[in-house]
Amino acid sequence: RSGLPNLAERLENALPAPRLRLLKTVIETATEMRLALYIVGGFVRDLLIGHPSLDFDLVAEGDAIALGKALQARYGGRLTSHKRFGTAKWFLPPDYPQAEALPPFLDLISARAEYYTHPTALPTVERGSIKLDLHRRDFTLNTLALRLDGPHYGELHDYWGGLNDLQKGVIRVLHSLSFVDDPTRMLRAVRFEQRFGFRIEERTLELLTEATPLLERVSGDRVRHELDHILDESRSIPMLERLHELGLLQAIHPDLPWDAEVARLLDAYPHNPPPPEWEAERGLERIPYPRALAYTLWLLRLPEDRALSISRRLKIPRRLEVIIGHAARLWNALPALADLPPSRFTFTLEEWHIRGLSLYACYLTLKDEALRARLRRYQTQWRHLRARTTGEDLKARGLPPGPLYRRVLRSLRAAWLDGKISTPEEERALLERLLEE
Repeated sequence: RSGLPNLAERLENALPAPRLRLLKTVIETATEMRLALYIVGGFVRDLLIGHPSLDFDLVAEGDAIALGKALQARYGGRLTSHKRFGTAKWFLPPDYPQAEALPPFLDLISARAEYYTHPTALPTVERGSIKLDLHRRDFTLNTLALRLDGPHYGELHDYWGGLNDLQKGVIRVLHSLSFVDDPTRMLRAVRFEQRFGFRIEERTLELLTEATPLLERVSGDRVRHELDHILDESRSIPMLERLHELGLLQAIHPDLPWDAEVARLLDAYPHNPPPPEWEAERGLERIPYPRALAYTLWLLRLPEDRALSISRRLKIPRRLEVIIGHAARLWNALPALADLPPSRFTFTLEEWHIRGLSLYACYLTLKDEALRARLRRYQTQWRHLRARTTGEDLKARGLPPGPLYRRVLRSLRAAWLDGKISTPEEERALLERLLEE
């Protein structure tokens, strides 16, 4: 540790008082149990960069589940654990001091070693030292650890040259098989490079290039998880541009597009809240709206079958996959729909179930003002317009229930939409003519 800084003062200044008190509660318990306790990874990196976050991972050399049980016994709350990985989640009791200013739970992790039986496999886990635990991480700048227990409070541990790479602005893997063990690290390398304005070190870039074909073998869920993180970043456009430049987007799916127009759309819209009349957030459930819009804008200019092929490769949640498919169908059909009478335009969109985010994404993408106005009119007026006559009225006129009802009511609605009638009297006259026919 010779020459490494003590970060106790930085840590104290970075954390709000309630979080610092919570951290010291865990430190006190770990010290009594003679457990070496560390904050590791991104928190330490960001603390050194000068942009500290509030979220930290706590790693114990020893039994983190036992630490969690001791905290629960002393302070209450609830504990869940995963014995295979040696991890515990301590849920704070509702009456914990200033609970409203704290996260609902703390993750406690036993230091462990990992090895991979074959490329892209999930790791096999064994209990290990902090040094071995840090060695399983992705890049040197994420291997920094801050020791917390007893007299070691604030000690920086750097076994893999992370501090030096952080100061030089370099993204470097720890070993030559890093991307083979976990190809999603290639996506993270680009994310960190662009987020911090760093550069991927030359040998790391060579290893990334060699491992690129392995991305094809990674599950869609894991790839999408990384793309979700990228789309949530403020510098998502440079990140995606770099992924394209390195051939990583094409390795994920050969049809995954990238061009100046996609960049423009993603840059212009995802973080603006949608006007309420478009109902663009309806049906998304737990998918964040900016992310859902970003995926839809990214893929809608593709033919529908290719957009759906990418959605399925990425295991995009079914409700968003449907939105993307509908948006692509509408986008590609718009030139043919542009000159249809309002009634046929309306009936087509309704038959295709085009609504909400699918419609709004196409509206945002269009440059043709006449077509934009047509989509807006459909959303705000045409889809709401109905004939005054109902099925009950037709029944009262002695018409037997059946397909004729739909034909008559559809004809009346079409007449309203196309401006052929504009008063209840004109509707009644048209109804008489239809019944005679």
